[in-house]
This record gives sequence, C-alpha cells and structure tokens, in this order.
Amino acid sequence: MNSKIISGGILRAIAILVTIALALMFLNKIQPVLIYLAIASILSLIARPFLRFLKNKLKLPNTLSVVITFAFFIVLTFGVISMFIPLIVKQGHNISLLNTVEFQSDIKDLINRIQIFFSTKKINPFKELENIDIASNIQSIPSLLNSLVGFIGSFSMGLFSVLFITFFFMKDSNILHSAFLAITPDEKEERLLKSINKIKDLLSRYFIGLIIQLSILFTIYSTILLIVDVESAVVIAFLCALLNIIPYIGPLIGGLLMLTLTMTSNLEYDFQNYVLPITGYVLIGYIIAQLVDNFFSQPIIFSKSVKSHPLEIFLVIVIGGLLFSIIGLILAVPCYTAIKVILKEFLADNPVVKTLTKQLD
Repeated sequence: MNSKIISGGILRAIAILVTIALALMFLNKIQPVLIYLAIASILSLIARPFLRFLKNKLKLPNTLSVVITFAFFIVLTFGVISMFIPLIVKQGHNISLLNTVEFQSDIKDLINRIQIFFSTKKINPFKELENIDIASNIQSIPSLLNSLVGFIGSFSMGLFSVLFITFFFMKDSNILHSAFLAITPDEKEERLLKSINKIKDLLSRYFIGLIIQLSILFTIYSTILLIVDVESAVVIAFLCALLNIIPYIGPLIGGLLMLTLTMTSNLEYDFQNYVLPITGYVLIGYIIAQLVDNFFSQPIIFSKSVKSHPLEIFLVIVIGGLLFSIIGLILAVPCYTAIKVILKEFLADNPVVKTLTKQLD
C-alpha cells in the first residue's frame, strides 16, 4: 500500500476526530439554546391539536389561530407563576434575616417534638443530626437568596426565549421539515415526511396525555391538602404534581415535599396529637394517589397515546434513567417513540422492528 494513501487516511481520520470534538464542544457551549429549542418543540406539539381545531373546525386563519393559542399559553404561564408568588413571599418572610431567630426556633421546636415523640418509643432518629449547627447553616441564607435572584433572572430570560421560539414554531410548522429535508436524499424525502408527521401526532398525544395525568394527580393532591386544611394547598399540590414529570424519582421528591410542608404549616399545634395524625392522613392520601396513577392513569393514558405496552414503557424509562440520569427519565418515552416510528418507516421488513412496532399500525 502506498505511503501517501496511508498518511492521507491517517490525516482524514484525525480531521474527522477533530471535527467531532469541535462539534461536541460547540453543542456543550450552546446547551441552553438546545434546551430552549426542545421545550419550544414540546409546547408546539402540545398546541398542535388546538391549532388544528381553530383552523379546521372554526376556519380561522393560521396567524389568528397561532395568536389565540399563544395568548392562551402566555396567560396560563403567568397564571401558574402567580400561584407561587404568595408561597414564595411567605417563605421569604420566614427565612429573612429579621426572622432568623424565629425561624431557627421553629425548626428546633419541630425537631424537638419529633425527637420527644420517638423517644417515648425508644427510637432516636436524630442521632446523626445532634452535632449539626443549625445557626451556622442559617447564616448562609443571604447567599442562598442572592442565588435565588440570579436564578430568577436566568429563568426570565429562558422563559422569554422559549415563548419567542414557540411562537414561530407554531406559526411556521414547516421550519423543522425544511431543516430535515435539506440534509435528506431526494429518494427518502417522502418516507421522512411521513415519519415526521407520525411522530408529531404521537408526541402530541403523549404530551396531552401527560397533562391529563398531572391534572388527575393535582386534583387528588388538592383534595387531600384542602381536607386537612394545609396552607397554600393548591400551590403545593400543583408543585408536587408537576414533579411527577420525572418518572419514579419525582413522586418520591413530591411526597417528601408534601409531608414536610404539611408539618411546617402546623408548627403551632401539638405534634403528637395533631401534626403527626394530619401528616399520616396526607401520607395515606399520597400513597392512594400514586396507586391510582401507577395502575390506572399511566398505563391507560400512555399506552393509548404512544401505542406502546406498559411494560415496554417501564423498561424504556428505566434504561433511559440508567444511561442519562434524570434527563433520560424525562425524555425516554418521547425519544423511544420517535425511534420506533423511524424504524418502522425505513426498516419495516426487519422481524425485530415488526414486533416492536406492530401497535403503530
């Protein structure tokens, strides 16, 4: 073999590796933009049935349909944000420097009550926490508040970016089509267009199904918290329901958050005779809600929306979590659905693909 051919091959390999490395570095640098594009794509998929209804059923022009849908999104977004303002203000008041002593006293009082209760049962759940200096930890609150202000600024910029991108994704739904078609051979364009439309339909149904699932949980959580008279019950229920977007881990975090806020909102009452029973009722209600979600809502809604078996969805979510952590848990089902559609369109004769995609017919 000619030495020039060998050296040329080595140089090409090096050039390819350098190009890949630069591309990965570039994608790493523009992570926020990619996240904005992903969220905007999801919102446009959720809006797709509404846009179809306005354009096909009500015969409204495309631009007017987009404006109405976009306005609904804006009102809904700021309505949700406004729900959290009273809770944030109240918590900010509790942890402000002027109330440091009172806040520290409340925390110590809560811990003492729990410890007294368990000590009567000869249990010491706080053995490892006895040496923790609560006062020194509270001194870090100002820096936490500064971080919170920075987060609010970043969140505001991200929210504006997502809404801006979403508007144009809804207004010109062919933007993504054009981008994919530009890099697709002519003989495969028809198959690609068919796959994209199928993916859009399935993912629209999936995200709407996800909203229905969260709405069911929100209703159950709100009912439980309102019955036991927890302060800011609706906001807490909404936040805990929203955490269920993260499969398996989200419900655990939501349950812990709900129980903690239930206890801290009743610090003025007797722990053993009031706070503990109320927390127990909330825990029972939360478990019932999760049972309803796991054995009714998720299997029915998701199997119908993405046309996959519940066991198939479970395995995909677990594998996505093992490979890509929390992001993998959230994106496992949408990505798997898109892959199934593409495989069915381009490898329809493969026996394995036939088995996996038979529900897509």
